[in-house]
Amino acid sequence: MTVHGIQFEATEGGLVLKNAILLYREHTPSDRYYWREEGGKGQTFASIHAVEHHDGQPVIAAGVPLSRAHLRQWTEALGRSAAPEILPENVLVAHPDMLAWWVPEKVRPSYFHLKLPPKDLKALTKRIILPLPYPAHLFVATRRGLGVYALPASERPSADTVVLHSPVLNVFLNGQLCWGNIPQPKALGIAAMADYERAVFDSWSTHPNPGQDLTVTGKGGLLRLWDDLAARKAKRFPAKRLKPFYPERRPPNGPAPITFGKLIAGGTR
Repeated sequence: MTVHGIQFEATEGGLVLKNAILLYREHTPSDRYYWREEGGKGQTFASIHAVEHHDGQPVIAAGVPLSRAHLRQWTEALGRSAAPEILPENVLVAHPDMLAWWVPEKVRPSYFHLKLPPKDLKALTKRIILPLPYPAHLFVATRRGLGVYALPASERPSADTVVLHSPVLNVFLNGQLCWGNIPQPKALGIAAMADYERAVFDSWSTHPNPGQDLTVTGKGGLLRLWDDLAARKAKRFPAKRLKPFYPERRPPNGPAPITFGKLIAGGTR
């Protein structure tokens, strides 16, 4: 058998099927929806099996529970085929299933075309492109999408840095970018960072997503904050107006704000 030019044969120079990993999960009546939409929650189990060859046919033998040692062994073996990359200094995490980096605060071209603008806006009443200040931002790209967050200071975050809600209108309350018709990068690597950033900063802002007005302090909500910055031609974004990130509306005396370390710890699960 040959896949993408790689020969899978028990011959010299080919690859031999050595192990099989079997994945088990709890069955539910709505199994398909349950797994895809709810993230595969429920009981799960994995086993690893040797593969024996009888008369040229592979046979899966008895197995043992899959351990972290097995995963490390195969991850290291598979990773040898990946080309090494030189990491830019703003990269925070480089993992096969996650890439995290930050960008400093900056005045950027901003694209506004509000579908139903409030009547009391001063500058964002029509389709307009103008320079506006953005706070420092944190990006966390995974196989599932792109997380977009603001940072309290324009400096490299540490594990204890509290993450803030991004003021970008195309970001959902859970921190994920709303892609819409924006082309999504197919790769999860250093070369794709610029494409991810363009998807966030170079797309048209048409409306706040549900709950975004709850992510800023002060009167007027997020739209009026942007409108005020545009009207007075501000050069710096008031990061103090952004609330600490929490995927849902944070209840009184609720969980502590999410830090960069906590965000990364749960990012590849």
